Amino acid sequence: MNQGLILKVGLFSFNIQSSIRSLSHNVATLYQDYPDELSEDRTRFIDFHICVEPPNLWHKYYKGQVQFFSDGFAPFTPLPYQHAPAMIEWGMNWCVAQQMNTHLIIHAAVIEKNGFAAIMPAPPGSGKSTLTASLVQEGWRLLSDELTLIRIDNYHVSPFPRPISLKNKSISVIKQRYPGVVFGIESTDTSKGTVVHIRPPKLSIELQGVECLIAWVIFPKYEEGAETELTAKSKAQSLMDVADNSFNYSRLGALGFDVLKNVIEYADCYQFRYSQLDEAIDAFAALELPE
Repeated sequence: MNQGLILKVGLFSFNIQSSIRSLSHNVATLYQDYPDELSEDRTRFIDFHICVEPPNLWHKYYKGQVQFFSDGFAPFTPLPYQHAPAMIEWGMNWCVAQQMNTHLIIHAAVIEKNGFAAIMPAPPGSGKSTLTASLVQEGWRLLSDELTLIRIDNYHVSPFPRPISLKNKSISVIKQRYPGVVFGIESTDTSKGTVVHIRPPKLSIELQGVECLIAWVIFPKYEEGAETELTAKSKAQSLMDVADNSFNYSRLGALGFDVLKNVIEYADCYQFRYSQLDEAIDAFAALELPE
């Protein structure tokens, strides 16, 4: 991967480079189903040139650290070698969240079924990614695990399907429940604990050019031993909570408010509490489609 692997992921093209053999293998494993039609024509415009490498020989041989670079710029401090698989995924999120303003960007998972999307804004530890990983194995289309991209002209979601991030206990939950899922290399001892990414379903990648309207805004929360509850949430509170989870809401100003207001007005908004994945899957299957 020294010369770079060029991938089309949603709206964007990434040139990914690294001399780290394990990282090259991990990217090839997780991204094997993505279009690579740009590889034969390197004169085509690439949105993001990224790489993960040791910043210098000191960090490589004595510190055992690597660093993420975007167009030669290092936005993060160096991290241990074993964090490299997670670092490249975090870095790709950073590229889009920091540099794109043609869409309202929400820190939320987003999935689709029957032509309509459900977005799930939630803080770390809420069980969002575990729920997302389960739902996409149960027939929902993955639009994104981390970044919901909402067009500012028609309020549709633009897909950005990438490997889904799992942490700590959720790793074994998904491995046991879905033995056919392809896992990448684990990044251990990160600030979030053990992190690993799983390959998205091939159909989600094949349909990454298909946008859709948002029908549901659901705020999930995993609570051990809790009964499954899907309760209506006020639109005013939902708007404020989604805005708090946006990367560029303030940058877009009045336009960002208008986009979010239209999304919330159209969508049904819920608070969702669960502890059992079977019941959570059933609850999502029972969501009523817009009239």
